Amino acid sequence: MRFLLGRPTPLVSADRTVLETIIFPYFQHIPAVQSVLLVGCDWYTRHYECAYFPGKDYWTLDPASRARKFAGRQHVMAPLEELGRHSAPERFDLIVCNGVFGYGLNEVRQCELAFRECYTALRPGGYLLVGWDDIPERTPVPMEEITSLEAFERIEFPPLGTSRYLTDTPYRHTYDFLRRPHSG
Repeated sequence: MRFLLGRPTPLVSADRTVLETIIFPYFQHIPAVQSVLLVGCDWYTRHYECAYFPGKDYWTLDPASRARKFAGRQHVMAPLEELGRHSAPERFDLIVCNGVFGYGLNEVRQCELAFRECYTALRPGGYLLVGWDDIPERTPVPMEEITSLEAFERIEFPPLGTSRYLTDTPYRHTYDFLRRPHSG
């Protein structure tokens, strides 16, 4: 019933709990974060715009047409590798790419293009959150080998005290906190 009414539907998992009770509330309260892009939409993201980013310039992006019903009011149907075709450079303050690496971004070339597009679409000082499962069947290439991520700086995420946070899940869901440098 909550789903049908567009209300938050509980999805109890350690990684989603961290995302929704620690990570999103932190970014909600950063004045510089005014424009947000959520990459990947499904039933459990339907409430994100109203619940976590009200009053923000909130966008969603997903290549699947079925994802539209779970997307924000401002939605683009495209893969992350094509973000530049749909967004001006330096458009976003925060890009959330959770559960896309290994679930759509499955080849080295895709990953390189996608994260290069994220860099271009972020304002200097903008944040990139990458959530991914650190298990062999969901890690198409080691994160450390994706050269386009080298353009970003790792940042310590204050509420968790680290730049990489491993959740207590069997699939080793991990969050990487990155930022486009202010210069360079």
